[in-house]
Amino acid sequence: MALVPFPSTSPGRHHDDDDESRIQLTDSDPLDDSGSRMSFLEHLDELRKRLIASVVALVVGCAIAFIFVGRIQRFIFVPLYEALNGKQLMYTAGFEPFMLTMKIGALAGLLIASPFIIWQLWLFIAPGLYTHEKRFAIPFVFFSTCFFLLGSAFSHYVAFRWTWLFFLGWETDYMEFRPSIGEAFSLYVKMLLGFALIFQMPTVVFFLARMGVVTAGFLARNTKYAVLIIFIIAAVISPGTDVVSQTLMAGPMLALYSLSILIAWIFAKKPSAT
Repeated sequence: MALVPFPSTSPGRHHDDDDESRIQLTDSDPLDDSGSRMSFLEHLDELRKRLIASVVALVVGCAIAFIFVGRIQRFIFVPLYEALNGKQLMYTAGFEPFMLTMKIGALAGLLIASPFIIWQLWLFIAPGLYTHEKRFAIPFVFFSTCFFLLGSAFSHYVAFRWTWLFFLGWETDYMEFRPSIGEAFSLYVKMLLGFALIFQMPTVVFFLARMGVVTAGFLARNTKYAVLIIFIIAAVISPGTDVVSQTLMAGPMLALYSLSILIAWIFAKKPSAT
């Protein structure tokens, strides 16, 4: 979309002056800042396009996931079944296994589509950035996806299993832990998405440091406040009220905060030469 400039009617003005006074409005490349600022309605239209593209990617991801939904279900529940020493998980509603299959397909579809969704997020915020900031597009998508998957893997292989074993530790000769598949999967999803978001901390700090918003010294000086905030966040987003799940949330966040200080120190924005 472009506005075609009209020739000047003012006498005495040169052609070069007209070239300098032209106003151009164009739907430019999101990674190029040669276009003009977007209006509020253009921002809404851009948001609509990015949301539609993300929903389409999610649908495609779910379609792929449902092809392998049986294997994915076994990947999630067989370790829990083994941790229960061969005791089967229960379901009390006849429709519950079907709904569980739908939820597993949706979760797997989200993981498959996550790189494309993150890319759409970047395309939405890119027009508001400077040219040198837009060069971080590919690193942003790459590191966001890697840490998202790393957090999901940590939740599946470490955090959720330890939480499961903690629950089993309360069994006695007159009490037996027999969770339903719905409750088990609900806890699994909450922990997986929680850790996937928590593991984005180094990526966020990397870009803030490159933009000069934060420094390693600032993060180090405010460590005591960060520790307090981390435990508050862990208590809020933890799927359970038990100490184990909250500690499993806070522990990685503290480690990631330390890693973020190192990242900010290595990749800090260099002061411009005067």
